[in-house]
Amino acid sequence: MKRTEVLNGVRMLKFRDVFGRWEKGRLSELEAAELLGVTERTFRRWRRRYGEEGEGGLVDRRLGKPSPKRVPEAEAERIGQLYRERYQGFTAKHFHEHAVAKHGLNWSYTWTKSYLQNRGYLKRAPRRGAHRRKRLRKPLIGMMLHQDGSRHCWIPSFESALDLIITLDDATGEIYSGFLVEEEGTFSTFRGLTDVFAKHGLPLSLYTDRGSHYFHTPKAGEKVDPRALTQVGRALAQLGIEHIAAYSPQARGRCERIFRTLQDRLPKEIALAGIVDLEKANQFIAEVFLPDYNARFAVAAAEPGNAFVPVARMQWHDVLCIQEDRIVGNDNTVAFQGLRLQIPRSRIRAHFVKAKVRVHQYYDGTQAIFHGPRCLARFCANGELIEESVKWAA
Repeated sequence: MKRTEVLNGVRMLKFRDVFGRWEKGRLSELEAAELLGVTERTFRRWRRRYGEEGEGGLVDRRLGKPSPKRVPEAEAERIGQLYRERYQGFTAKHFHEHAVAKHGLNWSYTWTKSYLQNRGYLKRAPRRGAHRRKRLRKPLIGMMLHQDGSRHCWIPSFESALDLIITLDDATGEIYSGFLVEEEGTFSTFRGLTDVFAKHGLPLSLYTDRGSHYFHTPKAGEKVDPRALTQVGRALAQLGIEHIAAYSPQARGRCERIFRTLQDRLPKEIALAGIVDLEKANQFIAEVFLPDYNARFAVAAAEPGNAFVPVARMQWHDVLCIQEDRIVGNDNTVAFQGLRLQIPRSRIRAHFVKAKVRVHQYYDGTQAIFHGPRCLARFCANGELIEESVKWAA
């Protein structure tokens, strides 16, 4: 029996009881109407229909008739066919967004979800567990950034999985940087931070897991060693950015929840766009996917203002890199990762033989040689001297 029929039966029983008491003079029309939860006028109308037609006069006359707001069967079938043929595997929310934007769907998300579930196209979500209190977000943007990576088959046509590296703001959940790499590491960290620093400035803190490129951990599962800094730890310390280590999956819950959403949506969007190339996938993520994602899911910060510290690029660019000390050889070159980097002529001194210099390697593969705070030369990834740096150093 349908719910509306049950409710109609209950209403009938209640009306007969109240009507009987009214007939015996125990209740006035106003009191009878209040007990039934209707107006005096409605009670009089029900009383008249009950006298003329009996219980049949009180049956809800909408029963058995289709709702005037009901979605036409042809339209419902069109939506079902669209999901089966083009958006199979999308969540109801994700599908509804595309159907509204691209296919003229005028019906609500709730109807769409119920229709897909009732037709067996989508499984109903399992019942949620006990409530857990979330950690409050930082009140201002720039107070804390999260950075994390997730390995997944982000490009469906690829045989191997890739790492998606995201850097986001704790206050709003906005993803400032996102890109795919073959493997997460020091360079992917610097690349994500470069994207953020160039546009927003320096944050107060960075929250990450305890991956080996972030921290040195003497014993697995124990606390990190704050004195033995990685290249990432050294760069953050030089810039005055606090580096916070997460000690449990729950502590990284914000990123974990975001990655669940991304793992569901991003591969489908990449496949829908017909992308089969890593470079084009990263361009699509930066120019199309992330702006749309942030518009839908980012929230407003609790307080107005900005905790980012604006700084010139030259103050952080040569810090966000791998730095290693070298001794200059007799031929005025520096050996670095199988390359011989030739130091050009300089006005500072005739040569740098036996001098201690510092080699910087950036996430894009380029290198630079520093003597103290002064840059002597910059090189392409293959070790060739960049002409602009020759003029600067000569």
